[in-house]
Amino acid sequence: MLKKVFGSAIFGIEATTITVEVNIDKGVGYHLVGLPDNAIKESNFRIASALQNNGYKIPGKKITINMAPADMRKEGSAYDLTLAIGILTASGQIKDEGLEDYLIMGELSLDGTLQPIKGTLPIAINAKEEGFKGFILPYENAKEAAIVEGIEVYGVKNIKEVIDFFDGKAPLERMEVDIQKEFYKTLNFPEFDFADVKGQESIKRSMEIAAAGGHNIILIGPPGAGKTMLAKRLPSILPPMTMNEALETTKIHSVAGRVTSNGIMN
Repeated sequence: MLKKVFGSAIFGIEATTITVEVNIDKGVGYHLVGLPDNAIKESNFRIASALQNNGYKIPGKKITINMAPADMRKEGSAYDLTLAIGILTASGQIKDEGLEDYLIMGELSLDGTLQPIKGTLPIAINAKEEGFKGFILPYENAKEAAIVEGIEVYGVKNIKEVIDFFDGKAPLERMEVDIQKEFYKTLNFPEFDFADVKGQESIKRSMEIAAAGGHNIILIGPPGAGKTMLAKRLPSILPPMTMNEALETTKIHSVAGRVTSNGIMN
C-alpha cells in the first residue's frame, strides 16, 4: 500500500515541501531513497525503537521510502516523525484520514518522545503558502511556528499523541499566540537596552551617530572591553522593525536553532 506524508527541507532560510512516499509490498527489506544524509538513513533504528515502546512495530515486509523531489539533498533528523507516520499508515496500523492536510516534522527519541528541530518558522511560513491546514511538530517549537497566521499549529510531546489524533482517539491541542502582543512586547521591552550601559561615552556617541545615519560599525578592543555588550544593545536605539522585517530576521535565528520554546531568541 502506498501512502504520502509531507515534511519540509530548509535551504538557506527558505523551506521546500518534501513528499515522503511510503510503499509496503511483499518481501523483506528497508529501502530509503531520495538523497537522504546519514542522520536520515539512521532514522529506522530510532523509529523501530519508538514504535516498539509505544505498542507498534515496523512491519516485516519490503518497505520502500522515497523522499521527493529525489534530486534534492535532505539533511537532519527532523524527518523521523514524518517517516514513522508514513510507515504506520502504509501498513494499516493507524488511520490516515486527513493526513494530506498536515505537514509533520520531529526528531524521535527511542521512547517515542519528540526532540526540538531547527527552522520551524520558515517551514510554517512555507506550509501556509502551500495551503496546508495544519503543522504537527515538537511541543518546544510550537510557539515559534504559531507566530504564522493562517495555519493550525499542534505541538506534541510523544508520537503516541499523533497516532491517537489520526486514529480519532484524542484531539491535539492547538497552540495559539497573540502575535501583536508578543511583537509589541519585544519592541517596548527589549532584552538588552542601550540605556543600561554605564560610562563608555565615546563609543556610545559613535554608535548613536552610526545608528542615526545608517553607517557600519567596527568594534575593536581587548576582551572584556564591552564590544559584545554594546553590540547586543544597539538594536534598542534603531528604528522599530515592521512585522514582516521581524519575521525575516527571526527566520535566520530559527534556522540556527536559537529560538527558545517561548519564542525568544537566545
